[in-house]
Parts: sequence; structure tokens; C-alpha cells
Amino acid sequence: MTVTDLSSKPLPQPRAKGFLARSSAVAVATGILMSRLLGLVRDRVFAHYLGNSDVADAFRAAFRIPNFLQNLFGEGVLSASFIPVYARLRAEGKDEEASEVAEAIFVLLMLITSVLVLLGIFAAPWLIDAIAPGFHGEKRELVIRLVQILFPGAALLVLSAWCLGVLNSHRKFLLSYAAPVIWNVTMIAAFLWNGGRQGQRHLAIVIAFASVIGSALQFAVQVPSVLRLLWPLALRIKLRSDSVRTIVRNFFPVFLSRGVVQISAYLDSLIASFLPTGAVSALAYAQTVNSLPVSLFGMAISAAELPAMSSALGSTDEVAETLRRRLAQGLQNIAFFVIPSAVGFVVLGDVIVATIYRSGKFTAADVTFVWSVLAGSGVGLLASTSGRLYSSAFYALRNTRTPLIFALIRVGLTVALGYFFALPLPKLLGVDRHWGVAGLTFSAGLAGWVEFALLRRGLHQRIGVVPAARARTAKLWGAAIVAAAVGYGVKLVLPVPPGHFSSLILGAVVLPLFGVLYLGFTHVLGIEAPGTLRRFLRRG
Repeated sequence: MTVTDLSSKPLPQPRAKGFLARSSAVAVATGILMSRLLGLVRDRVFAHYLGNSDVADAFRAAFRIPNFLQNLFGEGVLSASFIPVYARLRAEGKDEEASEVAEAIFVLLMLITSVLVLLGIFAAPWLIDAIAPGFHGEKRELVIRLVQILFPGAALLVLSAWCLGVLNSHRKFLLSYAAPVIWNVTMIAAFLWNGGRQGQRHLAIVIAFASVIGSALQFAVQVPSVLRLLWPLALRIKLRSDSVRTIVRNFFPVFLSRGVVQISAYLDSLIASFLPTGAVSALAYAQTVNSLPVSLFGMAISAAELPAMSSALGSTDEVAETLRRRLAQGLQNIAFFVIPSAVGFVVLGDVIVATIYRSGKFTAADVTFVWSVLAGSGVGLLASTSGRLYSSAFYALRNTRTPLIFALIRVGLTVALGYFFALPLPKLLGVDRHWGVAGLTFSAGLAGWVEFALLRRGLHQRIGVVPAARARTAKLWGAAIVAAAVGYGVKLVLPVPPGHFSSLILGAVVLPLFGVLYLGFTHVLGIEAPGTLRRFLRRG
């Protein structure tokens, strides 16, 4: 096997510590689970008070712009550009230089985001014309007001992501990934405090301010732990440092790579703004549900593996072997959890959506609408989660250009297919225009599979072939489909009357049944569950 040079400084390869890898992934998953569950509660409260109204559309569209800034400069980009360099310095025993690098990156982020926030606040009217050209009148004015309020919170979340990068490099995962809990709690409290006393427009403004306060608290809870690791903290920029230059140099390809993905999401929202009322908010509701398995399994495993893969030392072949082994195990763990999630979105999506959102102004018609969008996202769920792990391997190898090229291809396909599926296709088929939003997530799923295939092929050329475990994957799909079919049958025969509380009853019966059957079928097929799940089931 021919492998290109992966390390300019061959050093002794330490023995991998399986327990550390597993505990890191568990810590990430636990933090993300806490955050995402509160996020679902927040979204349920949001749906209860705002439903799929014009105000809901306005808030979702407004949140796109500061969220765009957060995602560009935040967690994903910092993890890919900062952690490999910082973790490598620590692995080589250069702790003082690592601290200086972290301090320099913090100052740079603070300066850049401050400028962008000021520009964003004053340029909000022109930004709205770019993100939601289909909005007019009071709806457009509300979006402008909300964007101006939300922008400072985005800068605080970027600094929070810097804390995450430092803590992750020190293998302290739980706090950084659980910190968003406080952001969610702040917004939920604002809803409950003011939700029933004011109109929807005023409520949206209150929630925007609550988001900024929650962002400040999310950053603040991580600061003490970071200071203990970097104390004494000297906020200075050392642009002459080779390590800082490496991070900055790597930052821009990752920035563009993450940026084109964010542009894809922005373009989805832009296209949805031309669809009837409710399209933008329905897309956001579905994305919240879809993000749960992506974050819990794709992000958790990728985030835990990035510093471990970045710290791999040794000869070229030894580093390649380490990456292949970690990738193979990570992909198997992702598939075990994500495949039933994808099948569940398609087959039982109405039960999932009703369980989470059916309340108040979120009606049965809204459930069916969001289900169609969620089903479309299930098409590419496995590809997007597995692709994260492959991208992390590229970043660990200090290769940021290859993921960028493949991301550009993905976005090009997403935009072209998304436009066709969302706007012309419903007219050609003679169906209601609002169903076009489901075409956006379906087209993104198809493009995600293309990107995954390119990432896999490119990395295999670099480090050698990672076993695909096709037979195991086929069994997982079979087990998930049969379990979902049984759950669907139970849904049809269960005598539950329509209503908000009955949605919770139906979900409490069908969804656990689906999960138990899936685990039972995989056991019968001889598929071993991931170690963490096995230990949990034994304790239960």
C-alpha cells in the first residue's frame, strides 16, 4: 500500500487508549444530548406560541444571519483549524506555546467578530433583501428588527466556541457541549414568562433579547475552566508564530468549506421565502429534529476523534493505520444509531413531529407538513453524519482544501436540485406549492451522498482503504425498516383520538416500541451494539 507523507516529524506512536476514546465520545454525546433535548423543548414552546405563522417565519429567517456568523467562525471552523495545531503542540510537550496560540486566536476572533457585528447591525435592511426577498411589509420590518437584536449574541457564541476548542483539546468535553443548555433554558424561561401576555410580534422581540442573554451566559459558564487551563492569560497577538500562521492559513479553507454549507442552508431559506406562509418555519422545525442524530452521533464521534487523530504521532504508515482503525470503528458506531433515525424520519416522522410539537397553534396540518420536510432530510442523514467523520480525518492531516472542494460540489448540486424540486416541480406535478419545501431537504440529501462518496474516495487514496462493512450495514437497514413497519402498523390500529395529549400517548407507545424492536432485531442478526449502549443496557 502506498501512502503519501502524513507527518514531517516521525515520532514514537503511543498506544491508543480505547477507554479514553470511548469516554470522550460519551462525554460529547451526553453534553449534546442535554443541549438538544432542551432545544427540542424550546422548539416545542416556540411552536406552541408561534406555530407556522408569519411571525414564526420572520424569527426563523432573522436567526439565519447571526447563526451564519456563528457557524462560520464558531465551533466547526475552530475545531478544524485550531484543535489540530493546539493538540499537536500539547502532544509534543509545548504547553507554553500552545497557550500563547490559544490567546492569539481569541484576540483575533474578538476583533473580527466585533467588526462584523457592527456592520451587521447597520446593514440589516440590505441583508434582509438577501436572505428573505420574498418577505414584504410588516413581516420584513420585523425581520430587520430581530436581526439587529440577535447579532451581538452571535459574537458571544463565537467566543464560546473558542472555549470549546480549548476544552476539547484538553479532553474536557462535557462542559463545552452542555453549555448551550443555559442558552436554551433562558429562551424557554422568556417564552413562559411572556408568552401568554403579549402578541406574537412583541413576543418574538422578547425572545430575541433572551437569546443574546443566553449567549452571554453560555460563554460565561466556560470561562472559569478555560482560565484554569491557560492562566495567566495574556491577550496578545503573535502573528509571527508559525503555529498561529498555520491556524490562520488553515482557517480560510475551512471557513470557505463551512461557509458554502451555510450558504446552502441560507439558499434553502431564501427559496422557501418564495413559498407560502409556514415554509421557512417548517424547514427550521424539521432541521431541529434532524440535527439531533447529526449532533448526537455524527458530531459527538467526530468531535471526540478530531483531537485524538490530530495527536497521532509516528511514521507515515503508523499514522495511517491509526486513522483507518479509528475511522472504521467510528463509522460503525454512527451507522448503528443513524440508520434507524433515518428510517424513523421517513416512516414514523408524523409521530415524531406530533410528539415534539403538537400543541397550541401547531395543528395536525402542521404535523403533516413538517413530516414531509423531515422525511426529505432522512434521505441524506447517514451521508451527512459519516461525512463529518471523514472531514475530521482530513483536518487532522492538516488538509483543509479537499473538504472545501467537495463541499463546493455539494452546494452546487443542492442549489440546482433544490430550486427545481421546490419551485418548478410542484407546478409540473400539479400539487400545492407549499409542498415544495420538502424538495429542499430531499435535494440536500442527494447532494450529501455525492459529497460523502467523494470524501471517502479522497481519504482512501491518502491513507488506504477503510473497510466498508457492507453486510453489517445491510442488516442494520433491514432491522430498522422492519421495526419501523411494525411501529407504523401499531400507529394505524391504536385507538387514540385526535388531540394534543393523544399525540404524546401515541409517541410514548410507538417510538419506544420501534427502538426496542430495532435493538432486538440487530441482536438476533448478530450485530453487536456499541460498547456504551451495551453497558447501559446491562445496567438497566
